[in-house]
Amino acid sequence: MRVFPEQLATQLKQPLKQSYLLLGNEPLLLNESMQTLLQAARQQGFDEKHHFEINAQTDWQAIFDCCQALSLFSARQIIVLSLPDNGLNTAMSKQLVELASLLHQDILLVVLGPRINKRQESAQWFKALTKNGLWVPCNTPDVRQLPRFIQQRCQQLNLQADHESIQMLAQSHEGNLLALAQSLEKLSLLYPDGQLTLVRLQESSSRHNHFTPFQLVDALLAGQAKRSQRVLTQLQGEGVEPIILLRTLQKELFQLNRIHEMGLEGKTLANIFEHLKVWQQRRPLLTGALQRLPRQRVTVLIQHLAQLEVEAKTSFDHDIWLGLRQFSIGMCGLPISPPPTHLP
Repeated sequence: MRVFPEQLATQLKQPLKQSYLLLGNEPLLLNESMQTLLQAARQQGFDEKHHFEINAQTDWQAIFDCCQALSLFSARQIIVLSLPDNGLNTAMSKQLVELASLLHQDILLVVLGPRINKRQESAQWFKALTKNGLWVPCNTPDVRQLPRFIQQRCQQLNLQADHESIQMLAQSHEGNLLALAQSLEKLSLLYPDGQLTLVRLQESSSRHNHFTPFQLVDALLAGQAKRSQRVLTQLQGEGVEPIILLRTLQKELFQLNRIHEMGLEGKTLANIFEHLKVWQQRRPLLTGALQRLPRQRVTVLIQHLAQLEVEAKTSFDHDIWLGLRQFSIGMCGLPISPPPTHLP
């Protein structure tokens, strides 16, 4: 069973499940979900907590002993497992399946870990733990989901925000939910009447965008020219190394080129995605980019990036950020010209 973080408090009013899987990439939601769960567990008599890091040195027998060392006078126990960022190996997965069979009403298992994909949702360990448990995906809302997230957060704080205010909050806090939460709490104190307007936000807010190179890639694959320029501006302001952006973009373009090549070999797009192990949620994004960027265009873009890398490494007076902006415009489908070549 799956519930989202904003639904967890309501769900915990019911009898607790045997296990809770808090998995995702958003620290704020992971922390808030954990605190909400621990509070509910304490109210139901779970007074002891044991925390284990899952890795090659994990003492699994110690974890199993927590489930079995019970008596009439034993306290109800919480077992917290932190999964590795690089995923579970076969041995770890088997141990989790065995652990699932040992759970009972006096043991509450909490699993903390990174975001999972569709394939991992089909794994035996995941099915075993969610059979009598709950999965709470704690992922950072994307640009489309963020306004709804802000609206829900405002309701929790008794804030009433109009459409323009929500859009402004989304633009100025995208990718940084912690700053968003802090801003909303500050606004609730500044304006006791709970009314949020554009004027009030402009008077009190500062920009808290925090973007990653991967968000730039997604904007370019989607053909979002204005958004890609905004992301680039923020990345430049945060001091991100341009070479990191170049390498990230090169990797994505090489994959697009490979997909085009495999398509010419007669393979279907579905089979290509399976062969390259492309996540389900990224497939629509790549499909749209492939339709907008034919193979010849991808080749030109790869050459453009290569020239930008040469300029970044050999010409100290070259404005690499200007080159990245021109490249981004081109990847979004607008005409571009390659950067000048400074070769003897």
